[in-house]
Amino acid sequence: MSHALTYEAARDLLYREALLMDSGRYAEWLALFTPDIEFWMPTWRDEVTLSDDPDRELSLIYYRGRRNLEDRIMRLQSGLSVASSPAPRVVHLVSNILVTDAELGTVSAAFTCHRFDVRMDRADVFFGRYEYRLVRTEAGWSIARKKIILLNDTIPTVVDINAI
Repeated sequence: MSHALTYEAARDLLYREALLMDSGRYAEWLALFTPDIEFWMPTWRDEVTLSDDPDRELSLIYYRGRRNLEDRIMRLQSGLSVASSPAPRVVHLVSNILVTDAELGTVSAAFTCHRFDVRMDRADVFFGRYEYRLVRTEAGWSIARKKIILLNDTIPTVVDINAI
């Protein structure tokens, strides 16, 4: 039996991740990640160059380890996050999914996130690319690395992880 990642397995995991975030099922969303997850949204150094080292350069978001994502979710749910009190309504659209290396579990995808901020009565759209590394675990395929390349990074307001 092959342990290589299939397109169907990758697609189902990415779609599930989006649905869980959109529906606020955060505990289930967190369970998709490995304990040592690297969750990273780099900044743009200039108009064409992304930062490439989260330890030496500024990042829009950087969490190493699921424990840190759990803390972010706790802030989201408790109202401690200015960006999420009250929680915005969001829907993620994931497309152009491509398994770039089945043996290594690397996947690329495009995304848009439509967000309605109920506080400000305003809708925003964020879009970009995802780069994943998926690994097989006892529970099935899990996310070991997620890099979010936000292409429209002139952000009109505070943004939390549920909008990317």
